[in-house]
Amino acid sequence: MPSNTHLSNSQTTVRAAEIVREYGPFAGAEHVHGVTHDGQRVWAATGGALVAFDPASGELTRTLEVACDAGTAFDGTYLYQIADARIDKIDPATGEVVASIPTPGHGSDSGLTWAEGSLWVGQYRDRKIHQIDPATGRVIRSIESNRFVTGVTWVDGELWHGTWEGDESELRRINPESGAVLERLEMPRGTGVSGLESDGADLFYCGGGASGKVRAVRRPKG
Repeated sequence: MPSNTHLSNSQTTVRAAEIVREYGPFAGAEHVHGVTHDGQRVWAATGGALVAFDPASGELTRTLEVACDAGTAFDGTYLYQIADARIDKIDPATGEVVASIPTPGHGSDSGLTWAEGSLWVGQYRDRKIHQIDPATGRVIRSIESNRFVTGVTWVDGELWHGTWEGDESELRRINPESGAVLERLEMPRGTGVSGLESDGADLFYCGGGASGKVRAVRRPKG
C-alpha cells in the first residue's frame, strides 16, 4: 500500500489527493462553483457566466452569460445549472434556457451531476444527495452523508461527492445505497472543493471556490 494511503477504523481507504493540474483564475471570475465535462471541454460556473475551457491547453473556448451560483451538469446534449432555487436546462450552442425545474433544497443546493437518466443534486448543509426527475424536479430517492456535500459525480458505477468544512476538504466515494464512506481523498489543507465532475476516465475536476481555480485530481485505481 502506498505511503500516502491508509485504512481508517471503519476500513475506509484514505489517500492524499493527487492534484495534477490547476486552471484559472479566469478573467472576470472571482469564484468557481459547479463544474462539468462535456466529453471535450470543462465548464465552470463562475456566478455570472458559464465558461468552458480546453483541459489540454487551459484555453477558454466559450462563455455563456447565465446565472450560475452552484452545481453544473451535462446530459450529452444540454447543460443543467443551479441558479438560486431552480435548475435551468441550457442549450450550450446558444446559451438559451429551454426549461427550468425547482431544486429539492429550495436554494440550499450545491453539487449537480447527470447519471442514469436522472439529475443528482447535493444539499450542502443538509448533508444529502437527491436523485431527481430532470423533467419535473420530483425527488426519486435520497442518500444521507455525514459531511457537508458540495460537488457530486458518478463514474463507472461509483458515486463520489466533495466535502468542504472549514479548512478541510475531501473527495469521498460512498455506497449509493447506504451512504457508507468507502474511500476518501484528502485535499491539501485550505484547498476547498466547491464543485466536482469526472471526465469519465482518470480525472476529477474540482471547483476551487473563492480561489477562482479548477483543479484536476487523479482518480485512484484499486
